[in-house]
This record gives sequence, C-alpha cells and structure tokens, in this order.
Amino acid sequence: MRNILFCGNSKVFDGVLTCMLSVLKRTHATDPFCFYIFTMDMTRIRPEYTPISEDMTDFLERVAKKFHPQNRVISVDVTVLYERYFGGCPNESAYCSPYTLLRLLADLVPGMPDKLLYLDADILFQRDIRLLYDKDVSHVEYAAARDHYGKYLISPDYINAGVLLLNMKNIRRTGLFMKARKLLQTKKLIFADQSAIIRSTRAKMLLPQKFNDQKFLHKHTVVRHFSRRLFYLPYPHTDNIKQWEVERVHTVFHYHAFDDILKEYLYLKYIYEKSKHI
Repeated sequence: MRNILFCGNSKVFDGVLTCMLSVLKRTHATDPFCFYIFTMDMTRIRPEYTPISEDMTDFLERVAKKFHPQNRVISVDVTVLYERYFGGCPNESAYCSPYTLLRLLADLVPGMPDKLLYLDADILFQRDIRLLYDKDVSHVEYAAARDHYGKYLISPDYINAGVLLLNMKNIRRTGLFMKARKLLQTKKLIFADQSAIIRSTRAKMLLPQKFNDQKFLHKHTVVRHFSRRLFYLPYPHTDNIKQWEVERVHTVFHYHAFDDILKEYLYLKYIYEKSKHI
C-alpha cells in the first residue's frame, strides 16, 4: 500500500481529483493506494472554509477503485486537533490558508502509516509516482526538493514543502512536527508551516528538482507543481495558474502532456456536478 496525504477544505476537490488521476494513470503498479485528506470546518474564519464533504470523499473513492478495487480515499476531520494546537495562533492568517498547517498534525492522528507522501493539491504527476515514493528515507525525517525561488533568494538548500516524502516513524521519534507546532504557536513566521518545518528539521534528503518542478515542465519532470510563478512577458508579473484551469494550462503554458488526465477530470467533474442536482 502506498499512502498519500492531502490537506484542505471543499475547494481542493478539483486539485485532489486531478492529482489523484495523474498518480493512478501514470503509475504502472499492482499494489493499491490509500489517499488521506485532512480537512476541517474553519467557517469561523471564512464562510467558504467548509470541510471536504462525505459525498466528495465517496466520489473520489469510487474513481480510485476503478483503477484498483483496494484503493481507498479517507477523509479525516481534524478540526478539534487544529483548534487545540493552532486555534488563534500568530500564523492562523498566514500567506496561505490555515489548512496548510494540517500536515503538522499527522503524528497525532491515530493509524497514520510510517511512510507518507504529502502533496499540495496543485500538483500533477507526469511520470510514475514510484520514482519518488520508493526513495529510501529510513535515515531521515523527510525528503524534499529545493524551492525554485528560495534556493536563490534565501538559501541553496531551502526546500519547498509542497512535496514531502515523510518518514513518520522518525518524525515521531525526533519530534519534528511537535517542534514545528510550538514555533507556530508562539512566533509569526514568514512562510508559516514551511518555515516551521525547515527550522525544526534534524535530517532531510534533498531531491532533484524534477520531483517538484515549480516553474517548468521537462521530459524528465516527475512532479509538476502548479504554484505561483514569475512571468517576464509581456511584463514582469506573477500568476497562479492551477492544473484544473484547463484552458489556461493550454493557452499560457502550452502543455499537452496532461491532456488525457484533464479530459477525464472534466468528464468526472461533469458527472459529479450532475449527480448533485438529481
């Protein structure tokens, strides 16, 4: 069983669906996947911060089981844990939503596996996930690739926390997430969860950029991360194009490597929306 973790509210449905499809369609393996989704009700901050619904989870699992009957999609409501450790903390209104903090609760959720691949929802796999997941992380807390911009602007080894191959056994032993939570509870950090992880790390493995390409898509790219990036034309500006914005993926990036995934996503999204109105 290969185990993957997403975190977010009901708005990450499109990201989870597209990323999950890319994993299942690009991986040629006989063993099943378990997709975990940490979610919570944070409507006290914003009305749209509603958790992943049961019908979303059920739909995602039905899709996953078409590829392997033992595939699972499990949503875990961590609202109580979040309020206990992060409620009202200085980083609750960070640069991203409070849902980015949820991965730091993975050591507190019962039954989580010892090896876990955390993924931001704005990610697509171009190549077999086993190239990443099967890396040996037994001697470290996690494996991650450098941040495309941070490695120039902050530090040569500055990592991007959107793709983390987690050794949960070591993380529980070293207290990595516990230390990160304490930092977030007491100190405002520029990049919140990512900063807390980096400051609390004892041992990590640096992966090649192809395991978290945040700007380009090469033939050797395994993971394309559709995060905010800098464009120089027609004038210097940033944009945040996501993979489920299919027309913009075609017209701005001129990507067609994911067409089979995105075509299936559009069909499944139509089926899902239609089922809600029956």
